[in-house]
Amino acid sequence: MAVSLREYRARIRSTESMKKITRAMELIAASRIIKAQQRASAAAPYARELTRAVSAVATYSNVDHALTTEPENADRAAVLVITSDRGLAGAYSSNVLKEAESLIERLRGEGKQVDLYVSGRKAEAYYRFRNRKVVRSWTGHSDQPTFEVAKEIGETLIGAFLAGAAEGGEDVFPGVDEVHLVYTRFVSMLTQKPTALRLLPLEVVEGIEPPAEGEVLPLYEFEPNAEAVLDGLLPQYVQSRIWFALLQAAASELAARQKAMKSATDNANELIKKYTRIANQARQAGITQEISEIVGGVNALADANAAND
Repeated sequence: MAVSLREYRARIRSTESMKKITRAMELIAASRIIKAQQRASAAAPYARELTRAVSAVATYSNVDHALTTEPENADRAAVLVITSDRGLAGAYSSNVLKEAESLIERLRGEGKQVDLYVSGRKAEAYYRFRNRKVVRSWTGHSDQPTFEVAKEIGETLIGAFLAGAAEGGEDVFPGVDEVHLVYTRFVSMLTQKPTALRLLPLEVVEGIEPPAEGEVLPLYEFEPNAEAVLDGLLPQYVQSRIWFALLQAAASELAARQKAMKSATDNANELIKKYTRIANQARQAGITQEISEIVGGVNALADANAAND
């Protein structure tokens, strides 16, 4: 019984140590998520207005630009998957990877070859463990992304897309006909939604519907010309969308980690209560057994003395 009591006390100590770790990680995530939310919220208006501006220019310029032209026979697509660098965030990374696998399966069903670009060690480890080629990976920034990383990712993907548009030409990376993005969209502290969208070619979202009766379409003047304006705007558009996705993913990761660590801390508290109760019962049982042995020994000695008398 004493050995069992020692085991329960050891479990209580180890659980208390784990509780300290999970509680510390919960507090760290809670302290960082406010800033991550603010950064994502601050980037949203810029990304939205830049998207509207690029769509308007692409709609009213009547210029066939490489980044806005649908390829005739799209047979190769790039998929950028954004996950976390670290674990202990619940199902955050696995949900993104499930969404990415669904997108990849759909693209392959359309007869397209898929090139993988990943951000985050979890996605990198996931695909390398399955011996699936990763064209390029970026790690070490998932919970605190920087615009420099977003710019590098954007330039890489634009280079791959332009290489695919140049009649099969290839530079450093294989050319692709489409670029897709899979990330986690931050909805609230309790809800983070894996999202897949197509970055390139740019889908024009403004000017599709015909104007209403009496409505005058806006007039645009481009200096020096529409093609030069698109050349300057489109790379910024891609980089801003990737930057916004990285910020959304960072906020989602921290929210998922805080929720997972809170659950782990609560579970540790329940385990400590359970082991403490069992240890007290074991201790009480040991004391009762010792008392019973003492009483039994006293009775046996009294009986022996009575028999001798």
